[in-house]
Amino acid sequence: MSRHRTGARSGRRKRGLFRRFGIVFPVAVFALVAIIGVAVGGKLLAPGSSAFSAVQAIEMVPGSRTMAALEAERTQLIAMTTAARTLTVVAKPKLASPAEIAAANPNSGGTGSGGIVYVTSTPPDPGSAQSIAYNMMASFGFSPTTFFGCLKDIWNRESGWRYDAENPSGAYGIPQALPGSKMSSAGADWQTNPATQIKWGLGYIKSIYGDPCKAWAFEEANGYY
Repeated sequence: MSRHRTGARSGRRKRGLFRRFGIVFPVAVFALVAIIGVAVGGKLLAPGSSAFSAVQAIEMVPGSRTMAALEAERTQLIAMTTAARTLTVVAKPKLASPAEIAAANPNSGGTGSGGIVYVTSTPPDPGSAQSIAYNMMASFGFSPTTFFGCLKDIWNRESGWRYDAENPSGAYGIPQALPGSKMSSAGADWQTNPATQIKWGLGYIKSIYGDPCKAWAFEEANGYY
């Protein structure tokens, strides 16, 4: 009988303790979490707290890795936005003139006034008929760096730069003079000497067209010059 009463009193004592401490314990835990939250908030909002980043402060709270990742993404977005605002608009690029393009690209051509095409070219091989023409052009007032490309194209098409090239029409030589005997005004060896033929041809181009590139433009449009 005494054991039963003792057991009853012990059970009532345990239930009383549960009623008292069963409420106090959750309240204590909540208070502890609140204190930690306040401490973290103080770290986040404290001015000049560059030594302790927001991500580090959040990571002090257990189970906050997701929030730390979100904060890191937010920080990255802020940095990207700031960088975008600092971009400046560069000035509109200046376009190169046809002459500048031709000078920078020796294998290409440019267009001058009146739609005349200037064909650029590298200096020819020494000792060739083309080299003779290249060196003779200045004496006729033609800059070889400007006009040789056009002259080269004309006589490539007309004769292939062969001094003995002959056409059924009677045209002869490198410049395809018609008739070939016209070139005798430049020298008696007009039939065999490339220099004599070139001298006559440059004089013809200057008197009829003004310069080799205008002659080339006419050749392109009509198939002859």
